[in-house]
Amino acid sequence: MAFSNSLAERIRSHLAGRQGVTEKKMFGGIVFLLNGNMLVGVWEESLIVRIGIEQAEHALKQPYVRPFDVTGRPMKGWAMVDADGTDSDVALRSWIDLAWDFVRTLPGK
Repeated sequence: MAFSNSLAERIRSHLAGRQGVTEKKMFGGIVFLLNGNMLVGVWEESLIVRIGIEQAEHALKQPYVRPFDVTGRPMKGWAMVDADGTDSDVALRSWIDLAWDFVRTLPGK
């Protein structure tokens, strides 16, 4: 299934000008990496965020958020945010910033 190009464009806009960001097609969607580590992505209509195990536990209690599982094995420290959870730019930016704060602590690849 194709991924949401409009969500990918909104992510690109929020990440524009930030150093160390690259893109890669993966999981049948697209991911954005920070210094080689996956940061956020788009799978179908949903936002994928890498936020760490502790933050993911809290995030999964929020509306429109579910485990990141596209292979039958949920990825720990990740969450998927349905389109309704990213419909405003403020909401999308908050998820991207949460992921950024976590991933920037990881060693580059």
